[in-house]
Amino acid sequence: MTRFSLLDLVPVREGDDISTAFANAADLAAHAEALGYHRYWVAEHHGMAGIASAATAVVLAHIGHATSTIRIGAGGIMLPNHAPLVIAEQFGTLDALFPGRVDLGLGRAPGSDQRVAQAIRRNLSGGADQFPRDVMELQAYFAGDDRVGIKATPGAGADVPLWILGSSLYGAQLAAALGLPYAFASHFAPAALDEAIAIYRRDFRPSAQLQDPYVMAAYNVFAADDADEAKLIASSMQQAFVRLRTGQPGKLQPPVAGYYESLPGQAQAMLSDVLSVSSIGTQVDVERDMAAFLRRTQADEIIVTGQIFDPVARKRSFAIAMAAAQAITMAEPAL
Repeated sequence: MTRFSLLDLVPVREGDDISTAFANAADLAAHAEALGYHRYWVAEHHGMAGIASAATAVVLAHIGHATSTIRIGAGGIMLPNHAPLVIAEQFGTLDALFPGRVDLGLGRAPGSDQRVAQAIRRNLSGGADQFPRDVMELQAYFAGDDRVGIKATPGAGADVPLWILGSSLYGAQLAAALGLPYAFASHFAPAALDEAIAIYRRDFRPSAQLQDPYVMAAYNVFAADDADEAKLIASSMQQAFVRLRTGQPGKLQPPVAGYYESLPGQAQAMLSDVLSVSSIGTQVDVERDMAAFLRRTQADEIIVTGQIFDPVARKRSFAIAMAAAQAITMAEPAL
C-alpha cells in the first residue's frame, strides 16, 4: 500500500516573521498527523529569507513536541555542510526525545550558494566528493562501531533510518549500493526521475536496514474546492521560482490572479518544466494526476508538498490531497 507524507519548507511569508513561520509549521504538522500522513519532513536551506528551516534538527524538535505519532525527519540534511559526528549527536538526541519517530534524509548539495557554503564549512575541499564516506561514517556512529574511535553520545544505538535524497543519477546509484531507501526531488527537479528510479531498483543491494528497494517521490499539490482558487494559490510558489531563477529570492509572496499568464514565454516554459510534477485543481484533478504519477513511477511513497501563502488554504490543500490519496489507495489494485 502506498504511503503518503508531507514535506514542509517552513515558508516565511511576506509580512510575517520567523516566529510565525515556526508556529505555522507546528500547526501544519499537527494537522498532517490528524489527516493520517505518514511522515512530516523539513529541509535544510541556508541564507534564504523565505525558508526558516536552516537549523533543521532544532525545527524538528519543535515539530516533535507539537505532534505525537507522525514520523518526523529531515528531507534532508546536506551532509557535506556538517561533521557526521555532529549529525549523529543531533539526530540521536531527537531519537531520544521522540523514540521510533525520527528519519534522516541525506543530500550532498550545499542547500545554498557558494558564499553560504563557505561560511558554513569554512573549508570547501572535498565537499560533496566525500559524501559516500561521510554517510558510512554516520552509519558507524549510529551503530556504535568501535572502529571510528568515538562514541556518539547521544547517537550510538539510535533508531534513525537513513535515506539518500537526490535529483540526479548519483544519489540513485549511492542509495542502491548502500541498500538505503531513496527519495527523489521531483517537486522541483523532475528531469532524471524515471532513469534514477530505474537505476536504483536495478542496482539495489540489500542491507541490514532494507531488504528491498524503497522509492519515495516528491509531488506538488495546490488543491482547493474550486479550480480557480487552486490556480490562484499556486501562484505564490510560481513567483518563488521566478524570483529564485532571476536572482531575487525573498519571502513567500501573496497569490496573484493571472500570474502565470502574465509571464513571458521563457518564464512560463521554466515553470512548466520545474513544476511538471504537480497537480493544480480540485480533489478530482489531484486524484487523477497523482494516480497517473503513481502508475508512472510505482513509488512506494509519495511526499506531498506545496508552498501556499495562506495557512488556512494550505491546510485545506493538504486535506484535499490526503482525501485524493485515500481514494487512490482504495483503488490501488487497478493501478
